[in-house]
Amino acid sequence: MAAGLGTRMRPLSEHWPKPVLPIDGKPVVVTLVHDLAAAGCERIVVVTGHLADQVEALLAPLPYEIRFVRQPPGLGSADAVLRARAVPPYLVLAADNVYAAGDLARFARAGAAADGAIALHGADRPPLWLVGEPVHRFLDPLPGKAPYELRDVFRKAIDAGARVSAIQVGRTRDLTDPVDLVRENFPYLSRT
Repeated sequence: MAAGLGTRMRPLSEHWPKPVLPIDGKPVVVTLVHDLAAAGCERIVVVTGHLADQVEALLAPLPYEIRFVRQPPGLGSADAVLRARAVPPYLVLAADNVYAAGDLARFARAGAAADGAIALHGADRPPLWLVGEPVHRFLDPLPGKAPYELRDVFRKAIDAGARVSAIQVGRTRDLTDPVDLVRENFPYLSRT
C-alpha cells in the first residue's frame, strides 16, 4: 500500500510521496519490492495514490511482475486491498516500514499454515498482514464507513470463527519515525 498522503511527513510529502523517501539511503518501496520478491512473491500489486506517478516510475523498471492500482485518498487499507483484486493467500504491507532481513519470508511461511495471520512488532497497528480465504471473504462488502481498515475485516472474520494467528516479526524501521529517519539516514547529524 503506497497511496497515503504522508501527512506526518509534511512538508517533505508535499513534493515526494512517502514510499519513495529513503531508509538507509534507499527508497522504502524499492526495498519492500525486492524483499517481497526474495520472499517468493511472484506477482506484486502496488496501490498508489498521492503523487502516484513518482512511485510508479520508480518501480516500473524493476525486474518483477508489478501491477499498479490507484486509490483515491481517505479510503483506508481494506479499500486498497479490495482494489488490488488479489487472490488469497496474499501479503499486505504498508510502504513506510522496512523489515529485518528474511522477516517477510519467515512471516509468509509461518502464516501459510493459518487461515489469516497478523504480524506483530510491538506497535498497536500491525504493518503486515497475511490474508487467507476465511478473512478475504469479509472484504466485500467493506465493513463500516470510510476509511475502511483491514483490521476491521480481520475482526469481522474472527467474530465469524476464522482462525487468525499472531506472528512475531523482528524490529521494523518506520519511515514516519523522525528520530529513526534522521539517525539512520543522516549519521553525521548525531551528537558525538
